[in-house]
Amino acid sequence: MTQISRFPARTLAALAALVLAACTTPPSAPPAQPAPPAQPAPTPAPTPPAADMAPYQPADWASLPAVSDADWLAGFDAWLRSCPRLQKQPRWATLCADAATLSKDAAGVRAFLTGRLVPLTLRNADGSNQGLITGYYEPVYPGSLSRTSANTVPVYGPPNDMITVQLDSLYPELRGKRLRGRLSGKTLKPYSDAADIARLAKASKLDAPVLAWLPDPMDLQFLQVQGSGRIKLADGRELRLGYADQNGWPYRAIGKWLIEQGELKAADVSMQTIRAWARANPAKVNQLVASNPSYVFFRTLPDSNEGPIGSLGVPLTAGYSLAVDPRHVPAGAPMLIDTTRPDGTPLTRLAAAQDTGGAIRGQVRADFFWGKGDAAGELAGRMKQPGRLWLLWPRGEPLPDAN
Repeated sequence: MTQISRFPARTLAALAALVLAACTTPPSAPPAQPAPPAQPAPTPAPTPPAADMAPYQPADWASLPAVSDADWLAGFDAWLRSCPRLQKQPRWATLCADAATLSKDAAGVRAFLTGRLVPLTLRNADGSNQGLITGYYEPVYPGSLSRTSANTVPVYGPPNDMITVQLDSLYPELRGKRLRGRLSGKTLKPYSDAADIARLAKASKLDAPVLAWLPDPMDLQFLQVQGSGRIKLADGRELRLGYADQNGWPYRAIGKWLIEQGELKAADVSMQTIRAWARANPAKVNQLVASNPSYVFFRTLPDSNEGPIGSLGVPLTAGYSLAVDPRHVPAGAPMLIDTTRPDGTPLTRLAAAQDTGGAIRGQVRADFFWGKGDAAGELAGRMKQPGRLWLLWPRGEPLPDAN
C-alpha cells in the first residue's frame, strides 16, 4: 500500500484528439508502353519507434531466471489469494478454478503455470527492462485509543466533509481515478493538503473521527507511507489499521525535501536516516512532513494475524506480494521478480500484483512487501534495488491494455 493511490484531486483528463489518415486512390493502368529504365528500389520506411517501446515483450520460459521450489509454492499460494477477485473476469475464471484443485507440489505448480501462462517482459518507455524495486511493510507502533500526555498525534479516519467523485463513471479513459474535494457553497474545491489538515487538526476544526493516538509525528508519516499498520495498546492488544482514503494530493517523498534542503545526500536517504534526522531536528519535523501534500486516512480492521489488505482487497503475503502501477500491471496478476535484497543477495521468485502505491509509477517498478514489524521494516527501509519484472499472462488472451 505504500502511500496508496491516490489520484491527484486537481487533475482532469484532456479530451483525446482524433487523427484521420488520408488515403490516395492509385490511377488506373495506362496503355502498354515500353518498359522504363530500371529505378532504384525505394528506401523502406523505418519501423515506428512506438512498436519497439511496447511495455510487454513476449519472452520464453527457458530464458527466465531460475526460481526455487519453495518460491514456486509460496508464490503460487500468494497468487491464489487473488482468485476470489480474479475469478469474476473471464480471462482468469477457468485458470483460477483449475488452480484451486491443483496438488501442491513444486513440479506440478511449475508445470501448471508454465503451461497455462505466457511470460511478458515489462519494459520502460525507453525500451529498457530494468527498473527500481523498493520495499514496504506493516509497522507496529505504540499508541492509545484516547489522547494521553505521551500520545498526542491523532490518526484520522476519512473526513465527513470530503467528497469523492469516481471520474470513470463519466470518462471511461480515467479508469480508477477519483477526485476528492470539499463543497464551498455550490463549488467543489480541492480538499486540504497535509499542511492545512495539520492546521485544522490543531485548531480542532477537522471534521474527521480519531481512530488512535501516536507519540511521534514521524510514526504517523511512516504509517501513511506504508498505507497500513498496527497500534500496540498498553494492554498488549493491537489495533489493526488499513487504508481508507486519501486527500487527493499527489504523493511527494519527504526524503526528496531533505535532499533539496541539503540535509541528506540522495545515496543516504532511507527510512532509518530520515527518522534519525527527525530525532536530531525536532523543530523542523512539521516542515518536513508538510513537504508531502498527500494525507492518508485509515479505517479499523478486524483482528487477524493475516497481512494487511492491499488495494486488490485481499491480504498481502510477506515476501510474495507486490505493489505495482495499475496502468501497466493488471491487479491480481502473477509476476516473476528478479532483484536483490538490500545486502545484495539474489531475490528471484514468483509473486502477485496485489497492491498499488502513490510512489509506484512506471512499467518496471514495484514495491516488495516484507511483512510485519521491525525486522521487516529494517529491510523495507533500506531497499532501493535494480530489478526486472515479468507479467505472467493467460495463454491465448489478448495483451492487457497499457495506459
